[in-house]
Amino acid sequence: MTPPFLTASLPVPHGFFTRQGGVSAGRFGSLNASLNGRDDPALAAENRARVARAMGFAPDRLLGLVQVHGPAVATATAPWAERPTADAMVTATPGLLLGIVTADCAPVLFADPEAGVIGGAHAGWRGAVAGVLEATVDAMQALGADPARIQAAIGPCIGQASYEVAADLRDEVLAEDLSAARFFQTGRPDRWWFDLPAYCAARLARRGIAATPPPADTLADEARFFSYRRGSIAGDLPVGHQISCIGLAS
Repeated sequence: MTPPFLTASLPVPHGFFTRQGGVSAGRFGSLNASLNGRDDPALAAENRARVARAMGFAPDRLLGLVQVHGPAVATATAPWAERPTADAMVTATPGLLLGIVTADCAPVLFADPEAGVIGGAHAGWRGAVAGVLEATVDAMQALGADPARIQAAIGPCIGQASYEVAADLRDEVLAEDLSAARFFQTGRPDRWWFDLPAYCAARLARRGIAATPPPADTLADEARFFSYRRGSIAGDLPVGHQISCIGLAS
């Protein structure tokens, strides 16, 4: 079965996959793409193989990361034997497919088609505040990309109407930039609704890069997407992760 995926206007092979079309069961059902070992590793590997083939790539060309909500970026020149610890990756090597796993955080895909440089980033609020998106742009520049040509798309992630946060998160975001207060809508006492995708888009806009908005709210759309927060609210953890991919054709 070929798993379904969503696309943006990026001019290179890419896809924002849903939780549908895989072989995992239960809370990981069905297209869990995480390699954290909580799902049966053989099933997760089959899910990722299906994703790669859906994109037109061999399964061994789909690269992954050990994501830790930081700003580090890995540069890929060939399939790696061991996943690096980073939250973004870039490449100028044809035939590689970059895969970012998420379960509410924002997957952001980048492309400069003229330079033949692509990138993918995992942008939770911590990583976004730490500068993972800007670091991805910098790493693409190091490979020859021009920010004036870079196109970006934000994939399915938690939407503002679903993302209630406390003062500690808001304080950390505002400590980095007070103007980010516009991304918080007042809710219950000492609670706010945070617009993560708009925050990510604004950070990219400061670098002159326009980003298309996410096509779905992961928490609100249970039929199509995994959501860590939904699982946490329900006391049903761990959960699966969807994957977003971008590649350079050989």
